[in-house]
Amino acid sequence: MIRGAEAEVHRLAQMVRAHLTVVLSGAGLSTESGIPDYRGPDGSLRARTPMSYREFVQSAENRQRYWARSAAGWARIREARPNAGHLALAGLEARGIISGVITQNVDRLHHAAGSRRVIELHGALADVRCLDCGRLEAREPLQRRIQAANPGWTESAAAAAAAAPDGDAELSPREVRTFCVPGCLACGGTLKPDVVFFGENVPAPRVEQAMQLVDTAGALLVVGSSLAVFSGFRFVRRAAERGIPIAIVNQGSTRADELAELRIHARTGEVLPLVSAALEDGLGTDPTGDEHGGQAEPAGGPA
Repeated sequence: MIRGAEAEVHRLAQMVRAHLTVVLSGAGLSTESGIPDYRGPDGSLRARTPMSYREFVQSAENRQRYWARSAAGWARIREARPNAGHLALAGLEARGIISGVITQNVDRLHHAAGSRRVIELHGALADVRCLDCGRLEAREPLQRRIQAANPGWTESAAAAAAAAPDGDAELSPREVRTFCVPGCLACGGTLKPDVVFFGENVPAPRVEQAMQLVDTAGALLVVGSSLAVFSGFRFVRRAAERGIPIAIVNQGSTRADELAELRIHARTGEVLPLVSAALEDGLGTDPTGDEHGGQAEPAGGPA
């Protein structure tokens, strides 16, 4: 048990036992799988900021810089594996305790862990889309085309590059200048990862699906997010407006601390398996025998 947090873990187990719960996950969940995040434990931005959509589309030089760094960093995303937190959430979904996951992450680790109902707010790095013709391509075949267009470059660059968030990597200006960017296979157009860049909006249908999950849940559990970005915070605000109990598990403060009934300052990979184990031990079982005490409606939203 996490020292000093035993009571909070038990309370969280009781909350998700009593209410069909939807999960909102952020980058702090994936840091334990070796994927860096943009913010430190105190919630402040680290030294670097991501490329914006405007920067990406405005010049070939910016796109060259993005794709060079992505080519060097892709292997870390591809080889990352779900950690104990991802696996615990997938197990809770399989047992009908959580209705689904709304994730701000772009690493597909929830899917790899076995979660079935996942709404990827910001898309996924595993997909690439042409900005000219709209064709969708998987990232791994593109990586092979990148390697063919830059023989020997990606292996040496990846070995030397320091990892950065979202599959990015630190490269020297010379390494960027020598990088060749492949075009779309169908039209030769501009390729962009199928993710929401800073400065872009999350597609409205995706937001509506996520809101539906929140509206049909009995509780909201936030894991690994400071909620500094509105695309995630809006769901916590929606839950608060509807009187849905909110719990947060995150290292460091969050934008919604004052809205939470329960706040646990700890690593998600430590807390979530303990919650799952407590539920297996029968903690918080309703005396009527109902899994959720009859307090939540059936889950809605996308399958």
